[in-house]
Amino acid sequence: MEARVNALAEHLLLIERELRVLGWWQTEAPSADALASPEPFCVDTLTFEQWLQWIFLPRMKVLLETGAPLPSVSGVQAMAEMVYQQQPRVARRLLELLGEFDRLLTRA
Repeated sequence: MEARVNALAEHLLLIERELRVLGWWQTEAPSADALASPEPFCVDTLTFEQWLQWIFLPRMKVLLETGAPLPSVSGVQAMAEMVYQQQPRVARRLLELLGEFDRLLTRA
């Protein structure tokens, strides 16, 4: 179990690094209203990159650090594939990392 948690934590760092490499990492947080959207992935208020940075990564980090139960399934790669369908080459490494994260998360 600890190896899985370590692998997931490492992938969160790799995802963050890739967002930075792509120039998609932001220094200023979106508004509280934007972050509080009830829509999946905050599609009505955030870009996918913002959702990854400001919601997905922090929430997953908290789950890992506190030992809370992890989701049994993740579809973040599928969402990313939809978002980046017009630019798959640019986002190739990010898609790979999200896919591996999904696989690590769904392993029992």
